[in-house]
Amino acid sequence: MTGADSARLCFHDSLNEFLAPVHRQRPFDYPLTRRASVKDVVEALGVPHPEVGLIRVDGTAVGFAHIVAAGERIDVYPVPTTQAPDGASLLRPPPALPPRFVADTHLGTLARYLRLLGFDTRYRNDHDDPTLAAIAAADGRILLTRDRGLLKRRMVTHACFLRADAPRDQLHEVAVRYPLAAWMDPLSRCARCNGVLRAVDKAAIAHRLAPKTHRYYRRFRECDGCGQLYWAGSHVRHLEALVAEVRDGAGGGAPPGTREIAHVPPH
Repeated sequence: MTGADSARLCFHDSLNEFLAPVHRQRPFDYPLTRRASVKDVVEALGVPHPEVGLIRVDGTAVGFAHIVAAGERIDVYPVPTTQAPDGASLLRPPPALPPRFVADTHLGTLARYLRLLGFDTRYRNDHDDPTLAAIAAADGRILLTRDRGLLKRRMVTHACFLRADAPRDQLHEVAVRYPLAAWMDPLSRCARCNGVLRAVDKAAIAHRLAPKTHRYYRRFRECDGCGQLYWAGSHVRHLEALVAEVRDGAGGGAPPGTREIAHVPPH
């Protein structure tokens, strides 16, 4: 029975890992000592708001601004949720498609994978938390991070807390949560700087090619940002394996050879 000055909360599935052990996997009473929104209550308990996909109060979906009242039963579900897709819209608008990302300073390899698959992914190893949050908000990007505190910043709307340590497993997490398979365009973005790759005439860049590359390859792309050259070398089979894993929802270790996709430096 819920107390006269408390609400009963229950967090579902993966959200439990953010809670204190005493609150995990069970309903519990939350004392109401002040007027508070359900968003404030959820984050006070340690759950970042971007990880929440649906909130039900006595069975009805509500938004983050709902003021918690004594006696209410509040169920909180993670993103993604299959409970009620229509209810998720009460918390935030859907992310733009194709998905665009900004990755925090510890996710350089993941950023590279996403760029290789064609996703617009901003990354620098010297961005601080306020900068990352500002980029996500200003550009409508999905923030990828392992920093729970960063996820709680008010301006962050769409974000994904990554549980895995290995970059390939992190990619799998992102692919499960967002429709990567439907929007992949491999080798359309520069893995190094996120620039767009454009077809370039071989004659215009012939002086930058090694003799064997010049002899055996005809089609080239050049980054419009840093000038890096790309072509379909033997390493493409490893990129194809990466694409297949995203489509199949598989995990696994990083394929050998992905670092060799960009061969020739700019001028």
